[in-house]
Amino acid sequence: MSMQDITSKTSQLSVGEHVVYVDETKGSDATGHGTVDAPFATALAAVTLIGNMPEEKQEAFKVMVQKAGAEAYAEITASALKKARKAHKDAANKARRVAEQAEKQQAQGEAKRIEEQRRLEESAKVELIQDAALPAAKKIRVQDAEAHRGQRVKVFGWVHRHRVQGRDMMFVVLRDGTGFLQCVLTDRLCHTRDALSLTAETTVCVYGVISAVPEGKTAPGGHELAADYWEVVSRAPGGDDAISNRVSEGADPSILLQQRHLVIRGERAAAVLKVRAHVMRAFRAHFDAAGYFEVTPPCMVQTQVEGGSTLFEFDYYGEPAYLTQSSQLYLETCLPSMGAVYTLAESYRAEKSHTRRHLSEYTHCEAEIPFISFDDLLDGIEHMVKDVVARVWAEPETRAMIEQLNPGFEPPVEPFVRMRYEEAIVWLNEHNVRHEDGSPYVFGEDIPEAPERAMTDAIGKPILLTHFPGPIKAFYMPATKEDPRVTESVDLLMPGVGEIVGGSMRIWDHDELVAAYAREGLDTAPYYWYLDQRKYGSCPHGGFGLGVERFLAWLLNRFSVRECCLYPRFVDRCQP
Repeated sequence: MSMQDITSKTSQLSVGEHVVYVDETKGSDATGHGTVDAPFATALAAVTLIGNMPEEKQEAFKVMVQKAGAEAYAEITASALKKARKAHKDAANKARRVAEQAEKQQAQGEAKRIEEQRRLEESAKVELIQDAALPAAKKIRVQDAEAHRGQRVKVFGWVHRHRVQGRDMMFVVLRDGTGFLQCVLTDRLCHTRDALSLTAETTVCVYGVISAVPEGKTAPGGHELAADYWEVVSRAPGGDDAISNRVSEGADPSILLQQRHLVIRGERAAAVLKVRAHVMRAFRAHFDAAGYFEVTPPCMVQTQVEGGSTLFEFDYYGEPAYLTQSSQLYLETCLPSMGAVYTLAESYRAEKSHTRRHLSEYTHCEAEIPFISFDDLLDGIEHMVKDVVARVWAEPETRAMIEQLNPGFEPPVEPFVRMRYEEAIVWLNEHNVRHEDGSPYVFGEDIPEAPERAMTDAIGKPILLTHFPGPIKAFYMPATKEDPRVTESVDLLMPGVGEIVGGSMRIWDHDELVAAYAREGLDTAPYYWYLDQRKYGSCPHGGFGLGVERFLAWLLNRFSVRECCLYPRFVDRCQP
């Protein structure tokens, strides 16, 4: 109790009675005053109240206790009083020690503040001057540090982290986007105002000689820069506005999304984006090696590919237009002039979905290939995934980041499982994967994300799921000759993520495609140019689309595709 509480509760007592009441059943230490009408619940509260009174008054008070089940108050027993007094004494001693410790810490903190202020004032007098007798410093990037060991260099970058060791040594880990470099500052270099007030994310330029770290020591790249001069380029804030207070590990996801521009400075987020860059390069290398041409289709269109409900519509000079759902139709127009083609471009879906694998804007890797069969298409998708993974795995830097983000990952080498849609329905029912109401899945219905992922994770291998029923697939997918109920269509399912690729053969007969438009209730007029592909020399052809963010979520074992792009766009999120 505080002295104010004690004074208040003492004033409630009857001075004439000099009695403090305790009711173990109805009393309350928090709201009681020790009176008959407002008794305490424990003898400790009563003894505490009495023990904090002036000594000359303490002997005049006695404690009356009404135990649970008793009909009246009785004076506290000697043993109970002794026990309560001991507990009160222990609590008082503990409170005194806590108060003494707090006072000591406050005094130490004040002394430290005064010392820091003194050092800061002294640091203003320290001025660093480059030694003109030293060799001229060569400007390098961190990734070039190993090639310049033993030479005097200068490196620009951001302070990723730093620590002070004593008064005369400071370790600063510099980040410049190409890597990390440990810089060692000693003596006067540590005594400047800039050194004493250094904050994370401050940009600096450090001069010195790069050497391998001593045996038994570690540092990024196995070397460090012994600084002989340094300067601040731009100072980052500290205190409440320090970056560690803006973004922190374990913060609410909505905060991290709002501060995404700062989050991407972190090692993990930066590694994801770097792997993404290497993966994009690997896709291009794969297609280039296979003789594909890259094309750049428009993103503003007046046609749909995947259904009107997911179109982003806007006014295009007085006409309705949309952000593209897919570049597939435009890629098909390139087949007669360029052969096999691909694109890496953004696609847009106005799906009001909050799942961890959906984005409203995503990077779409799409390809179209002429004169192929459905089996050729399946082989091509499997080869592409394996080849792209092999390419990034062969780069030591990229492999290191993949292993950092997804320990234990191994590139797929075994043939992908090939399973028909009808077989998947059977698998789900045999393994008791059912609708929420307990009903089984039946042929003809779309398999939702959750059961699809449950099956994929249980099998534990990539699955080329094929031959979906026509009504649940896009209008341009042809029915198979042996079973007109199903189409020559495929989804590639990956453990932990689910679908990352959707593909099919394309209807290549003019009249059949017109009939497909009619079934969907689509006006063929806006698609005149697409129908012309079937009019002026058609051919069997197929293609696919891969979501790059989903591919990365699988490769890097990320929980959500939102981690796999620079600034994710989804329902209610269009910032920063």
